[in-house]
This record gives sequence, C-alpha cells and structure tokens, in this order.
Amino acid sequence: MRRGNVTSAVQYVPELTWILFLRVLDEIEQEAQEEAEALGLSYAPPLEAPYRWRDWAAPDSPRRKQMEETASGAILNFVNFRLIPYLKGLEKRTDATVRQKVISEIMSGVERARVDTERNFRDILDRVHQISHHTIDKTHVFSLSQVYEGLLLKMGEKNNDGGQFFTPRQVIRAMVRAIDPKIGETVYDPGSGTGGFLAQSYEHVKAAIDRQGATGDQYTTLKERTFYGREKENLIYPIALANLVLHGIDHPHIWHGNTLTGKESYGG
Repeated sequence: MRRGNVTSAVQYVPELTWILFLRVLDEIEQEAQEEAEALGLSYAPPLEAPYRWRDWAAPDSPRRKQMEETASGAILNFVNFRLIPYLKGLEKRTDATVRQKVISEIMSGVERARVDTERNFRDILDRVHQISHHTIDKTHVFSLSQVYEGLLLKMGEKNNDGGQFFTPRQVIRAMVRAIDPKIGETVYDPGSGTGGFLAQSYEHVKAAIDRQGATGDQYTTLKERTFYGREKENLIYPIALANLVLHGIDHPHIWHGNTLTGKESYGG
C-alpha cells in the first residue's frame, strides 16, 4: 500500500478494513451456501455475482482475467464505479437483510479505492486472497481488531490525530473470564472501539455452550440478541462492525454516536 501511494495509517486502515472484510466474508458465505445445499435448504447470499470476491478479486476468476486483458485500469474502474456503489446501496433495498445493511455501513466511508495504480491494487488483492482459515489459524484470521489496534497505536506514535487508547488483549481476556458472561445475558460496551470486548465475550460464551451441547436456539440468541455497543468515531465504527461479523456475530448491534451526549450519527 505504501508503494500504491497509501502512505499513512489514516489512509490504509480503512482500505484494509473493506478489502479484508470482503475476502473473509466471501469465504464465510461460500461455506454457508455449501452447508445449506448439503442439507437441501435454500440459501440467499447477501451479495450477487459479479460483486462477490470470488467473481472479481480472486486471481483465478475468469472475470478478473477478462478485465486484466480488456484494458489498463479495468479492475479499478469496476471497483470504483460498480462495486462500491453497489455495496453502499444494499441497505436502501426494500427487502434488505441485516447482513446487507451491515455491509453497507462497513462501506459507508469508502468513496473509492485509494491505491493509485492497478498493478499495486492487484498485488494487494493477491496478498489478501491468501488469507484463508484453511491455511491460517482461525483465531488469527478472525481477530482483525488486533491488526487495527496495532496500526492505530502506531498512528498515535507518529504524533498525528489518529492515536487512541485500546485495552490490551490480555486485559480483555482477564476481564471477560472474571465477569463470565452466560447465554441468555446481554453484553454491552458503551465505548466499543474495534469491538474487542464484545468479540472476546462471544468467544467465551460460545466455548461454554459448545461444551454443554448447545441448541439451535442458543446459537441464534448468541449471534443475534446478545451483543450491544456504542462507538462515535467514524473511522473505528466500520472496523467494529467488520470485526464482529467476521467473528460470527450475525447481528452486531453497534449504535453509531456519542454515548455521553446521546448524539446519533447512525441508529439503523
């Protein structure tokens, strides 16, 4: 990204957010579709072709190869003028699902790809495509907040306006173990940041119900009616949504606004 004129953390953190999210989301959706088909169930994916990662970004996809052969800049043009508007417009559909609304919010601050050349952009796509839970330990792939926290701390060290305080991962784990949240309870973080406390709480509760032999209703409760938070920073809010969805929280109830004043940026 530095080679692609995306030189500061203020620029590359949001860029990494949506690129990594679309990559891992595609893998999650592919597996969900395969499971549904194996059980003889219908499945409606949140993204249509050709807007799925496998359609336009995967190195071996026919569409990407076609765009590379068509004209210089064809991939960036597709991303800037078709993909991003499509993703941002999902929540405006009359039949929009919760997942589609979340995707739109994650893309809410993205106007265009920041990388300046297609060659650099293709290299980034190829690197990100290698991220897969088939090749990397799941806890590393899905704990995206750790990546962002490290980057944002570096922003603070560079004496700019990006530095923020994030609770160390070891402290989060210790606090979650001490509180010991249980299925049926709700977890609320009024300053959720990148969602570290909520994500760790999810892992804690899920591990507990897995050991006990959880029911389908318990999993639904865990994924849809357990985790709530508030975050006011425009940069951090989409990161929190992406992090929680990629952890497996289907309905991340993150309110976008100032917890202390009650001023709302987005309440959907």
